[in-house]
Amino acid sequence: MTVEDFGTAIGLTSQTLQPIDASRMAGYMKQALESLVGALENSSNLNVSQHEVLPPEERTLLLHQWNSTTSVYPRQKTIHSLFEDQVERTPQASALVFMDQSMSYAELNTRANRLAHHLIGLGVQPDMCVAICVERSFAMIVGVLAVLKAGGAYVPLDPTYPKERLISILEDARPKFALVDNVGHAILKEVKLSQPCQKDYGDESPIVLIDIVERRLSLDTNPEVPRLTSRHLAYVIYTSGSTGRPKGVMIEHQGVVNLIHGRHEMFDILSSSSVLQFTSLSFDHSVSEIFSALSIGASLHLVRDDVRLDRNQLWDYLLQKSITHVSLTPALLQDTKGLPRVSTLKALIVLGEAFPASFIPALRQVVPHCTIINDYGPTETSVATIGWSCPPDFNGDVVPIGQPTANKKAYILDNQGQPVPLGVIGELYIGGVGVARGYLNRPELTSKAFLPDQFNGDQDARMYRTGDLAR
Repeated sequence: MTVEDFGTAIGLTSQTLQPIDASRMAGYMKQALESLVGALENSSNLNVSQHEVLPPEERTLLLHQWNSTTSVYPRQKTIHSLFEDQVERTPQASALVFMDQSMSYAELNTRANRLAHHLIGLGVQPDMCVAICVERSFAMIVGVLAVLKAGGAYVPLDPTYPKERLISILEDARPKFALVDNVGHAILKEVKLSQPCQKDYGDESPIVLIDIVERRLSLDTNPEVPRLTSRHLAYVIYTSGSTGRPKGVMIEHQGVVNLIHGRHEMFDILSSSSVLQFTSLSFDHSVSEIFSALSIGASLHLVRDDVRLDRNQLWDYLLQKSITHVSLTPALLQDTKGLPRVSTLKALIVLGEAFPASFIPALRQVVPHCTIINDYGPTETSVATIGWSCPPDFNGDVVPIGQPTANKKAYILDNQGQPVPLGVIGELYIGGVGVARGYLNRPELTSKAFLPDQFNGDQDARMYRTGDLAR
């Protein structure tokens, strides 16, 4: 039910699911009238649209009981410190697998430390953006870890993106440094920005390009960055920019640490797991894939793009390498006819697009022992916020997005910012741990999309306005 104030009259609009219990509708009317009478006595200047419609019990259910997601997690930890802790536990375990090569946790840590010390020597500090433009390889993971260890925030640049998009990102993020391989170097050396990223280097070299190569002369100990905390930036990832120029979403360590904590439990990721790194580094789900594996001792498998984007080759890889966890888009799950059964797969996470319920019966034939999970979350809320695990007997027509995950909150609100009745369509807002700091260099957009969370007892709590409709 919504209430509109026309000045000389009010309009009531009732939107319900069918069938609806008559007593429930009467309850809404009773609450609305009580609120109106109370306002006439005590708050005559209150707009009609601001009056309470939900009975107290339903309001408590929607705002608090369904958002009861509190879970203890290491909130003071940084992302890379979780990895460093795991290195201490299993130094010789396989951290990365790429083609026919593997790299241990100890070796990965050593390489990342050497590059991190080099970055620190160049002047990288907390919250400083450092671009990464490399192909899929061990070096990609080394670079991400090195930037985090140096205290910086990595800005991924996919080498396959059009040059115009890369220029747009670079002109907004203004990184002083970019980690590159041969492909990235060839791309970025041709980029001409309208203004240099730093005056010291002039227009012809607006960004200092740093080759991702092993630096044996650098220190290999874990860097100690003074004053670096879990509230510093971990990365800035740019959204698609379908409605304008791309927006750089600023995510802090704390939100990702909470994400990792929840992933281990929700997806049952163990030190014995083999996790496929499927998504582009420029897509924020890569954060979940990389660090849910490297923080618990699992093996992270990187695959070439030709394998990653070919359904048959990808499925063969899952089978041959006994992959246990994979995240895929519905487009790669549309036709499973002829694909081999992958009995080792424990969790299939579906993301990025609406997940058609019609895909599920065929999927169960090729991943018989697997939990199928629908994963939802805007980049602005640290990768994922809401999840749904498909029950074995599911035969519905629509796949729900599920319930809020650890330490997250979901609100469905009307255009007055108040919760809508159960089953009524409203706009989805997301609160809790992991709401982004905002958009880089876009204060006006930040103020419109990131709002105070009026339903949270913490006065500093914020929520993100997704623009998505839900019920």
